[in-house]
Amino acid sequence: MKRRFIGASAFALAVALGAQAAQADVTLLFWPGPESDAMQAVIDAFNEGPGQELGFEVDQLLFSRQGFFDKELSDLAAGSTEFDLALVTTYTLGRYAPFLEPLDQYLDPGVADHFAPVALDSLSADGSIYGIPTDISVHFAFYRTDLIDELMNNPDWQARYSEIAAEHLGAARDPVDPGDWTWDDYIATALFFTQSINPDAPTQFGSALQLQNLIFNIMIWQSTLVSNGGNWMDADGTITIDSDAARRGLEIYQTIIDAGATPPGSLSYEFAEANAAFGTGRAATTLQWNAAFNIVNDPDEYPETGGLVGIAPMPAGPEGHRTHSHSLGIGMNAASENKDQAGQFLNYLASIEAQEIYAAAGGTPAVPSILEGMSDQRPEFPLIGQFAADYGFVINGGTAAYAVPVYEVLAQEFSGYWSGQTDIDTALSQAASGMAEAMAQ
Repeated sequence: MKRRFIGASAFALAVALGAQAAQADVTLLFWPGPESDAMQAVIDAFNEGPGQELGFEVDQLLFSRQGFFDKELSDLAAGSTEFDLALVTTYTLGRYAPFLEPLDQYLDPGVADHFAPVALDSLSADGSIYGIPTDISVHFAFYRTDLIDELMNNPDWQARYSEIAAEHLGAARDPVDPGDWTWDDYIATALFFTQSINPDAPTQFGSALQLQNLIFNIMIWQSTLVSNGGNWMDADGTITIDSDAARRGLEIYQTIIDAGATPPGSLSYEFAEANAAFGTGRAATTLQWNAAFNIVNDPDEYPETGGLVGIAPMPAGPEGHRTHSHSLGIGMNAASENKDQAGQFLNYLASIEAQEIYAAAGGTPAVPSILEGMSDQRPEFPLIGQFAADYGFVINGGTAAYAVPVYEVLAQEFSGYWSGQTDIDTALSQAASGMAEAMAQ
């Protein structure tokens, strides 16, 4: 029932901090955010119900999102017993599997049958399940419905929009429905809603980009890469990041940055900061994880945008709309000293009851029946499944053991370009060489 937040540089410090807090029988290592908030609701329900009968409790141990995966891997590989359960994802499974316990023996027959097969498959290896799915993730283009409605119906706004597009993009263009946005449409919309460009704009900025040196921000950016025909590597494994498609993707962001159409603090933005910029009315749009919708569309959380948030596919390139997609789940530390209890909690977590609690508390379970059944309360849920099916991709190499190191290379090189520390040619060249080094290791 407790949550402890560890903000130090290594998970090993949990030993000292844990001694200061009441110890639970099973400890789950997670990060702060909507996922751990939703997980806490499941843990509370377990501790107050099945946990009472089984005679143990579950506790969360939270560590900062930045550098989370390297630190988690370090502790797993070292055989740490400070946590029994931990976050595992599509893109970390290749690195973590040697240090995780296969879960099949702990699960009742059929308990996981309600999950989307793609989610279970993405957390399985060598015929065994290594993670109970908790979330399926895609990206949306978020926009203010009131502002876009005005733009689509106000001739004066439309004329100014066309002028701004001609001035900054080289050709006049008319506003279109967000569901049909191309990247140029998105740029033009971001510029129009920026007061330094359009003094009559109702928002200070047209967009809120997430530019911090962080792997999750590269996952969002990858829609620009893949929609323009690019990838990390080709089918033969040849690195192709230094490409025209990647150049175009980087320039899409840079055009918005150079125009001042995203807050200057965007270089330190990730999930929470982008939500705040959009939710407080500073920005008219943002490119964001689906988990953010329930936050910024909540009038109690953000009165400025509550009930006024529209969601659309990520803008299209020549290859159409594309969105990065992956699964999050909870796996078991192979060094755990509480495997039986941890397995009993995972069996509960896999149940429809627990997944419904998780969804009601803000999670996005990979259970189609729940996504469809909660459409009245969570209107984004059906779109998550639709967008994942229609536009979702897993980047070539995105499930390999080197996936996280490659993401870290791209985050470092591309954030350096967006911050003006390096030019685009250097960023792409160093990204390619850094990828090769990361893959070799």
